[in-house]
Amino acid sequence: MNSFRSSEKKHLIITGNRGSGKTTLLNSIACADIRTRAEKGKGVYLYDSNTDKETMIGVFSSELTGNENRMSICKEGFLGLGISALKRCIESENEFAVIDEIGYLETQCDKYCSELQKLFDLKRVIAVVRKQEIPFLKALAEREDVFVIDLDNPFGNVGLVIMASGEGKRFGGNKLIADFKGKPMIAHILKATENIFSKRVVVTRHESVAKICYEYNIDVIVHNQPYRNDTIRTGMQIMSDTDSCAFCPSDQPLLSAETLQSLVISSASQKENCFRPRYNETVGAPIIFPKKLYGELMTLPQGKGGNYIIKKHPEILKYISIRDEYELMDVDTREDIMKLQEYGC
Repeated sequence: MNSFRSSEKKHLIITGNRGSGKTTLLNSIACADIRTRAEKGKGVYLYDSNTDKETMIGVFSSELTGNENRMSICKEGFLGLGISALKRCIESENEFAVIDEIGYLETQCDKYCSELQKLFDLKRVIAVVRKQEIPFLKALAEREDVFVIDLDNPFGNVGLVIMASGEGKRFGGNKLIADFKGKPMIAHILKATENIFSKRVVVTRHESVAKICYEYNIDVIVHNQPYRNDTIRTGMQIMSDTDSCAFCPSDQPLLSAETLQSLVISSASQKENCFRPRYNETVGAPIIFPKKLYGELMTLPQGKGGNYIIKKHPEILKYISIRDEYELMDVDTREDIMKLQEYGC
């Protein structure tokens, strides 16, 4: 929900194939006003939670073939209880109308579809939508005011470059291999980024850092270039097949997987935008860049980093709000690492 709230979109659609957990996720967010249920080999029913009434909207037909769409529509169910349930949602004082689910049967009743469109125009909607190549269902998911979570691939195709080339001059040594709560500090970001990104690479000057990364089975590029733009360019060399790319510092040991997931889900749904975390008015890293900015990332001026590009394109920057300011804190000195070590103990 953090990704949805930060998107400032009006509606939330949850989609995915059978068994992907759409209804489970919806139930964790809100109670449905309108719900459908199926009885195998018999029919599909629409339930209006506001009146506690139920009606049949589909009947099983043995003459239909395939694994899906073997129900024939009972149009009177949609024209009766279905439309009246949608009208109650429209007239309700609740901010959101919640529907589980909208599928192919609904698309066969034009009047019900018109009332659904009216609901999306007049209210905020959280809905489970069947993942099928049906024009009406695709049109709902492609509305400009809709945020989509696809549970078949919620994180999309987002790459990650972990920036680990700092020399640690203020720290007085290589801070990335310093102990932080029983592990080398870089190990914390390696763990937090697991199973979120489609591709990860650590870019570093340090063989000692590379050795730790190999233990975590993460790709590493060791280089000897002096500037931040060199580190970015080096990492970008293997990211051409991603839809967007995150750049994450390796010295934020309290950055959480939850924050990273929110950023990546947002990027997967809105591929044309940049995303970064924010605590109140404090902004931080990582930053995710869309594919359309890859050329600029590859040609940054000497010594410049991602903020140089952000300043050129402020109109596409979006923020993900976080609850813990310590996630954005990095380690520059030994005093910093002691302070973060004590936090949460």
